[in-house]
Amino acid sequence: MNREIQQFKAEFFKALAHPLRIRILEVLCEGDKNVNELQAILGTEGSAVSQQLAVLRNKNVVSGTKEGTSVIYSLRDPLIKDLLKVAKQIFDNHLVDAISLLENIRNE
Repeated sequence: MNREIQQFKAEFFKALAHPLRIRILEVLCEGDKNVNELQAILGTEGSAVSQQLAVLRNKNVVSGTKEGTSVIYSLRDPLIKDLLKVAKQIFDNHLVDAISLLENIRNE
């Protein structure tokens, strides 16, 4: 069972392992969007956005709901917002450590 959970986690984090996918998730944290809205916000071609959304959909990270001729994308689990927030805090902590190390080197 533990191995299955580890495999699930690995696959989940693989789905997040692309800068555009992370940015898409950050935008979706602010609210549901269609591809055209995401493309405009991200300043990226629609095909690139669609390709990354397909990865996120296949890994059940986002879901799409058809509304007329558009598909509206949303986070499948609102806890993804918390995950991204924690990831930013970890990144910030690493930056603080790197700055402290740099200051120590400069003071030697």
